[in-house]
Amino acid sequence: MTAELTENPTDLAAGGEAPPTVAGIRSAVAPVLARLAAGARGREDTRDYPHAEVGALAAHRITLTGIAVEDGGAGGTLRDVADVVIDIARADSNVAQALRSSFLTAQSVATRRDLPDRERTLDRLRAGHLFAGTANERGGAPGAVATTIRTVGEEFRLTGEKYYSTGGLYAQWFGGTALDEEGELVRFTVPVDRDGVERLDDFDAIGQRLTASGTTRLRDVRIEPDEFARAEDRQPRNPWQGSFAQLYLAAVEAGIAAAAYDDARWFARDVARPIKHSPAERTVDDPYVRHVVGEIAARANAARAVVLLAAETLGAVGGAGDEEVRERGAEASVAVAQAQYVAIESALRAAELVFDVGSGSATDRAHRLDRHWRNARTVANHNPRNWKTAVVGGYLLAEEDPPTTGLF
Repeated sequence: MTAELTENPTDLAAGGEAPPTVAGIRSAVAPVLARLAAGARGREDTRDYPHAEVGALAAHRITLTGIAVEDGGAGGTLRDVADVVIDIARADSNVAQALRSSFLTAQSVATRRDLPDRERTLDRLRAGHLFAGTANERGGAPGAVATTIRTVGEEFRLTGEKYYSTGGLYAQWFGGTALDEEGELVRFTVPVDRDGVERLDDFDAIGQRLTASGTTRLRDVRIEPDEFARAEDRQPRNPWQGSFAQLYLAAVEAGIAAAAYDDARWFARDVARPIKHSPAERTVDDPYVRHVVGEIAARANAARAVVLLAAETLGAVGGAGDEEVRERGAEASVAVAQAQYVAIESALRAAELVFDVGSGSATDRAHRLDRHWRNARTVANHNPRNWKTAVVGGYLLAEEDPPTTGLF
């Protein structure tokens, strides 16, 4: 099922209406995020995807936050974008993760005026469309591509199978990589409702279960000539092209830490009773519960702070001149790696501490307090954090540039 555009915001594509603003988008999506947060606990066991709420976020053009005003966007900074992602993840980290490909698409449009097919992609973003995509395939060597595009008669046909198709059940467009008949890597984007595109709800991780990150099967899918192109082989000005994707993961972790704080506060106030030897008559008056909630709040704030600082550092790279852009890009990549490490540690610790707010009842499945740790752990395993700190250390001690693999 594809997310429906269930709200009726300004239709930018139609023209004649005022463009969006960051404040306007934030105000419009606030009640949607409140609904997401209210239902997040219950969706854990029912596997009930919040299609209506995701459709509402799309309808309010949330991915236009960082798009320039002259392109019909809100003109927000990268910090604004990161802050929005943190808030989405605080409401439901599954939804934030599911929107990652859409925000990555928007970021490419925002930072690259030479992006192939930029205007058509902008039109889709302005229409509130969502994107899913992945280069990942199961089996074979890491990074290997078995998906192919072949000529059949007078048509091109796409065949293959992709995994970790994050957000696939919500999206209108699916993109990925394939090999053409000459063995060259190409990038494609096709509508998800085209014959032969099959989206499976088979993602089976311990956390982030509702990110729609399962398999996408492409069975002899007709693909138009303007829907694929050879992958670019030119060196970008800033070779660390994966920094925003990694910042996004850090923002999701910061949101999870904030969600753990929300649940800790709720549980202490509304559910927990003081343990037998506590001198307090109310849980909120227990000094150790106060200590725990204070520590969780501090870790959530720390995660948010490092993510926003890294966003500011990364956002400044685009304005650097040719002579300094590589240096600024490396610095930003390292800042993002540090933010990701701190955000992961903060989220995992906050999710553990939630259980110290109560006693045995805190482990009742009905409260689903364990979802915060499972979600944080699943996001953290995208790119193991020990690699992050080792690369940061190499940069600081030996002036070794971070890898340009897309994971930094």
